[in-house]
Amino acid sequence: MIDHENRRRGLFYAASLLLLLALCPPVFAQQAQFEFDPARTTVSFTLSDVLHTVHGTFKLKSGSIHFDPATGMAGGSVVVDATTGDSGSGMRDRRMHKEFLESQTYSEITFTPIRVQGEIVAQGASHLEIQGTMNLHGYDHGITITAEVLPASGQLTAKTQFPISYVKWGIKNPSTLFLRVSPTVGIDIQAAGRLTGMPLHQ
Repeated sequence: MIDHENRRRGLFYAASLLLLLALCPPVFAQQAQFEFDPARTTVSFTLSDVLHTVHGTFKLKSGSIHFDPATGMAGGSVVVDATTGDSGSGMRDRRMHKEFLESQTYSEITFTPIRVQGEIVAQGASHLEIQGTMNLHGYDHGITITAEVLPASGQLTAKTQFPISYVKWGIKNPSTLFLRVSPTVGIDIQAAGRLTGMPLHQ
């Protein structure tokens, strides 16, 4: 009689546990991860004035974005080496680093993703909206970036273009009395790296 009662209790507890597991979302959600390859990633900038347009580059130090495709919740960081800013003019670059970026003090520009929206398809280009925080010149700023991504055999290439109102973000405008410079700089990123942990949509 006691064994029969214990068996019934055991079945009840097992059924309750299965029901609880079915109703609750999994604790460990599947994570997709994109690891940037700095050697195959370029970060370019464009700044115009009334006379001409300045083109330059920065080097990527490291980059990793992970996210849950089901919820869009994201994390990781993308780190650009601010000290590598190069516009092709030594005199201009020395002034840029010393007076405006102050890159000896603020040596990194970072982007921390918070949310990724969109699906990556197996064939052709996909468009993702990435919300996050950019730290520039020591301050955090919310930003949303739209990226076009293309997967191939576990690899991923991505490109994005977006403006930064650097003056509003606390960096001094390099304009002079006779030379007016745009208060917005254009950023162009061409990235490549490895994509793992994500089933691609057909």
